[in-house]
Amino acid sequence: MAEYERIRVERDGSVITLTLANPQRRNTLAHPALLEITAALEEAATSDALAVVIAAEGPVFSSGHDFVDLLGADEETAREIFDDCSHMMNLVQQIPQVVVAKVHALATAAGCQLVATCDLAVAAESASFQAPGGKGGLFCHTPMVAIARAVGTKKGLEMALTGDPISAQTACDWGLVNRVVADDDLDAATADLVARATRGSAGSKAIGKSAYYAQVDMNQPDAYDYATDVMARGVVAPDGQEGIASFVEKRRPVWPSGA
Repeated sequence: MAEYERIRVERDGSVITLTLANPQRRNTLAHPALLEITAALEEAATSDALAVVIAAEGPVFSSGHDFVDLLGADEETAREIFDDCSHMMNLVQQIPQVVVAKVHALATAAGCQLVATCDLAVAAESASFQAPGGKGGLFCHTPMVAIARAVGTKKGLEMALTGDPISAQTACDWGLVNRVVADDDLDAATADLVARATRGSAGSKAIGKSAYYAQVDMNQPDAYDYATDVMARGVVAPDGQEGIASFVEKRRPVWPSGA
């Protein structure tokens, strides 16, 4: 794995862990950090890993964009930073691996956006989540793209307009994270969810992730048309036929695509 200045990337078996490792700056998603995360995700996408866990070290998961990057910036510079951030966020959902956020502490602004963007998320009881722009002079426009899609219109606007943090349990109740566990259980709970989310055919799961994001915002008839095409192709694909045959023959499958 490549080495970076603001993140740490490690691999253990089939799981890559990408750790935000700039705690002295509250793990800001400064422009250089965005580019490092993007490079690490691109590298992971071409590997045979089955999952990527996004974690952080220090007292804050991520405080979002670094205002040092934006102080005195012209519109073109600001647009470049936000475009690169949007590209990184989209990449999280475009790579074939399952991406799981492991959130141990406060995730705010673009840091909260990153959690909302991940396919799955596990939070420690002491974690909290915030879109603070409503309290200041720069509204959280881009973070709310992901957050609103996770929690819905009314809850999203509550976070955006008040700027107040919500607890991990509230985040779970609202759909921002999948589950909340005791702080000491965060590692084990994340590993358990990763193991369960990556079992089965890796090839089928990669197609499934892509298709899920493609259909989820379609109207229902279009979504069914699209999903029907994808599922029909899945039936005749090698992994699809192996899954069907192994079920009928009551044996363990051997996936042509691996996993």
